[in-house]
Amino acid sequence: MYRFLRPLLFRLDAEDAHSWGVRAARLGQRAGWATRRLNARADPRLAQTVWGRRFRSPLGLAAGFDKNAELVRFWAELGFGFAEVGSVSALPSVGNARPRAFRLPSDGALVNRMGLNNDGADAVAERLASTSRPPGFVVGVNVAKTHSPDILGDAGIEDFRHSVRVLAPHADYLAINVSCPNTAEGKTFETPDALDALLHAIALEVGTGGAPPVVVKWSPPATAGIDVGAMDELVEIALGHGVRGFITSNTASDRDGLVTGASEIERIGNGGLSGRPLAARSKALTRHLYRTTDGTVPIVGVGGIDSAEEAYERVRAGASLLQVYTGLVYQGPGLVGQIHRGLIRLLDRDGLDALQDAVGADA
Repeated sequence: MYRFLRPLLFRLDAEDAHSWGVRAARLGQRAGWATRRLNARADPRLAQTVWGRRFRSPLGLAAGFDKNAELVRFWAELGFGFAEVGSVSALPSVGNARPRAFRLPSDGALVNRMGLNNDGADAVAERLASTSRPPGFVVGVNVAKTHSPDILGDAGIEDFRHSVRVLAPHADYLAINVSCPNTAEGKTFETPDALDALLHAIALEVGTGGAPPVVVKWSPPATAGIDVGAMDELVEIALGHGVRGFITSNTASDRDGLVTGASEIERIGNGGLSGRPLAARSKALTRHLYRTTDGTVPIVGVGGIDSAEEAYERVRAGASLLQVYTGLVYQGPGLVGQIHRGLIRLLDRDGLDALQDAVGADA
């Protein structure tokens, strides 16, 4: 059905099409049978236990689609094993001026400079508190700094701490978005001193005993390759503060390797690149982190996963969990079932009993 709807949606501005998709998802959430007809439920062989939580499927929704945690039940009905809502910031934000979302169909990619538009941590926490979750469905919350050039340094850390404080009770895991390029000042927390100070404050905030696991979302490496020394220093800092997982990776600010014409790229302007062009870079970072940590730290692979084959390659590179976003825009909700069925086919091909047996096989 989506193949008939997509040409109509793609005539709309990318953000308008997204808004229509959210409206449709709200209807689907009220009538769960509509999504169950997609037959996207995961085979038990795909289930895993990560961070002490049972994920019925390794496939989840990446942050950015459901910023305000309005569609949690829908994602569960669609067949996902988990959803990461957000990014959420301490203060609400309307984000950047429109237009701020663009498609690159020739590349299977998106560019966005949304500017972290969201309802704010207090409102999202209240919504999560009042949302009944389907049994066994995992909800992560992605936290970022408020979109303001006036909130920097110590103020930026306190901004993060407020979000963590109010959202942690409602999260199965917390994703700390240290790498978001979608802010007015364009700064991230991916320098050693900045990361150390931030994660120290967050560790104090979450404490121990029953606190949700904290994971860090990294930027993709440059197309020239991973700066191993710099990356490993950041990893050491993160692990030293009790970080229990990594997400690889966020959007990219460069435009390397695109087939879309230079004039169109110039017309679009700045923003984070997501989708197929990031697949190789995100996969390389996944493999490096798996090797660096000897496979002891769970990795969530994201960036350019739009087929069962790409999903399986990411698992074999070291990812225990997977996320999609841009692939949904281009292929629609049927992608969830396609990946689930394809993963089982690939496990059978390789003679493996469960997906966890494939994690890191090619690292």
